[in-house]
Amino acid sequence: MPVNDVNVMAIARPREKSAETPGPDKTAPGGRGSETVVSLRGSVARVADPKNLDSSVEEVFQLMLGLTCRRTPEPPPQEPESVTAMVGFGGVLSGACVLRSGGTAALRITARMTGMEFTGIDDTVKDGMGEICNMLAGVWKGKAPELAAHCILSVPAVITGRDYNLHVQSPEFQLHHIYTFGEASFEVTIICDGLQ
Repeated sequence: MPVNDVNVMAIARPREKSAETPGPDKTAPGGRGSETVVSLRGSVARVADPKNLDSSVEEVFQLMLGLTCRRTPEPPPQEPESVTAMVGFGGVLSGACVLRSGGTAALRITARMTGMEFTGIDDTVKDGMGEICNMLAGVWKGKAPELAAHCILSVPAVITGRDYNLHVQSPEFQLHHIYTFGEASFEVTIICDGLQ
């Protein structure tokens, strides 16, 4: 599919501290002990539970923005311009949290976040969508203790434009939900392309 008028913007903000690789247990006699190995393989069903994504969206949108969202099977309406914010995961899970909306929803979300009105997608709207995606990723990973402690987030990246698609080859699992508030809608996708 041809790609037209696409802008990518990385939002400058401090990175999370890297999760430290556990070392020997120095409290054991002689300062030697076994190393702790964290794996998500045994708990992938809990990590991939769709209810975790729903509750993450509810927490961020209801508590932070005062917006009540509901999940819907209806695809979002096509708009001339869309905004996609992405935050990567690294550590015991690698992948991304992706927030995508049409321009109308992006303007409304950012207006609720900032208390300002917008007539077009500017840098403040891009920053706002990146920050909302970052909050969603952080809340979602906090739903599983082993994921929260051993997975870091990248800085958000934001893409705006027309006629573009996000494609990931053979993910371990993917959650994709569409939510509405008022007459606006947005999509949230959690993509896991690798598990330890």
